[in-house]
Amino acid sequence: VLLAITLHEAAHGYVARMFGDSTAFMLGRVTLNPVKHIDPVGTVIVPLAIVLLSKLAGGAGFMFGWAKPVPVNFANLRHPKRDMIWVAAAGPAVNLLMAIAWAVLLRVLLSSGVDETFFIEMAKAGVFVNIGLMALNLLPLPPLDGGRILVGLLPHKLAYALSRVEPYGVFILIFLLATNTIGFFLQPFYEFGVGIVRLFI
Repeated sequence: VLLAITLHEAAHGYVARMFGDSTAFMLGRVTLNPVKHIDPVGTVIVPLAIVLLSKLAGGAGFMFGWAKPVPVNFANLRHPKRDMIWVAAAGPAVNLLMAIAWAVLLRVLLSSGVDETFFIEMAKAGVFVNIGLMALNLLPLPPLDGGRILVGLLPHKLAYALSRVEPYGVFILIFLLATNTIGFFLQPFYEFGVGIVRLFI
């Protein structure tokens, strides 16, 4: 999870710098150091609290949280509306690449006869976590990456209307999680990720 989150956030900052915005780089956020991307509330307190409360309520328990967002000043991008698509897509793309890498590692371990539970389970978790994170972030809901991608693709009037949803995006996401309906919306993105990963194994 730490690797998935760290590379996801660092990718946003790296691509933003490629397109003209060095904000994240100057603040030391284009790094593989996970500490730089951990939000004490979103990465630690909220996930633990949600799991605990859902378990106490008799549910199966679900987890939701977030890393510290990488700061991007879209005004600094050379072509803000277009470049925003690439900056937003960088995070999910890196997660997909990591899922492929973990899947290839799993295939190598199994085909070479390695019978070490730790490594096999770690590789499986790497695939599962990265595809899940990619699917979640591709939801077309601002401030998620999918929402920013859609804002960049839509005509200006529709893009502006969608961008106004951003202050309520997290609450909508929590509602979908709490009502156990988020799986319906994630399914196409999850199946897309699984389909791509299967091409490499």
